Amino acid sequence: MLPGLPGAPDVSEGPELWHTGPVSDAESPQSPTSEAVGPDAVLPPGEEPATPEADGPTDYISQPAKVMRIGSMVKTLLDEARAAPLDEAGRTRLREIYQTSVDELSEALSPDLRTELARMTLPFANEIPSESELRVAQAQLVGWLEGLFHGIQASLFAQQAAAAAQLEKMRDRALPPGADARAGTYL
Repeated sequence: MLPGLPGAPDVSEGPELWHTGPVSDAESPQSPTSEAVGPDAVLPPGEEPATPEADGPTDYISQPAKVMRIGSMVKTLLDEARAAPLDEAGRTRLREIYQTSVDELSEALSPDLRTELARMTLPFANEIPSESELRVAQAQLVGWLEGLFHGIQASLFAQQAAAAAQLEKMRDRALPPGADARAGTYL
């Protein structure tokens, strides 16, 4: 359900999750953990979301605004790494920023997404990675984040479509049989 629709929860009440998991159709009732909320809705620091049901969503982001900020920063750093040659100190610093970014992202993700991120972001072989290693690692992280964002967008679109279908169904049930929804004179 979406905010502002009849029967939709008030997203200002209590912590909600933004998820990328499956979306239920308009026929089946949605569980509280499958509600979509805006990108600024986060869980309080240190609080873990309720464990999802076996058939419920398992891919969620508890701090979407944080993920968006880190994603933007990593993309900007990738552009900078491509634009200018890096000396040893710059490569060391970029490696530290990269690792910190991965660690911070992990804190904002569900266990499933955290595991996937860990598989995608292997540690560097050397203490001081080469420029090409840094660029490849950052490009891989940017690509993974873009895929995550596309998944979120697709999930939100599907939820909006399901909510629109449910609203239309509610409107149809509210009309008496044989009544035309657009009866009346048009001026």
